[in-house]
Amino acid sequence: QLQLVESGGGLVQPGGSLRVSCAASGFTLDYYAIGWFRQAPGKEREGVSSISASGGSTYYADSVKGRFTISRDNAKNTVYLQMNSLKPEDTAVYYCAARGVQLFGLGRPGMYDYWGQGTQVTVSS
Repeated sequence: QLQLVESGGGLVQPGGSLRVSCAASGFTLDYYAIGWFRQAPGKEREGVSSISASGGSTYYADSVKGRFTISRDNAKNTVYLQMNSLKPEDTAVYYCAARGVQLFGLGRPGMYDYWGQGTQVTVSS
């Protein structure tokens, strides 16, 4: 069974850091571009960051550029999103998604093939 599982979410104070992980089971991520999306209550799901299958290309939304870093460890079949200098407006459920075709940019949610169940990130004092 093909599955993506996010972990690492939680409650953090403004200015703090979190690292969320996306682990795959049932398939290897080596040939998949991976995207991170987030959805806050009452808002549409938005792209945050993506990384190519090789890891050689990364993309970020303007709102997180310079604060978030996406990376992948294909040996561990896992993709990470390091989030620094977190702001209250970063509060959302964070999802990872996999796409089997090369992707340039963040892409729209409908362009991805597999999704995780999400992990809650709350930034609050």
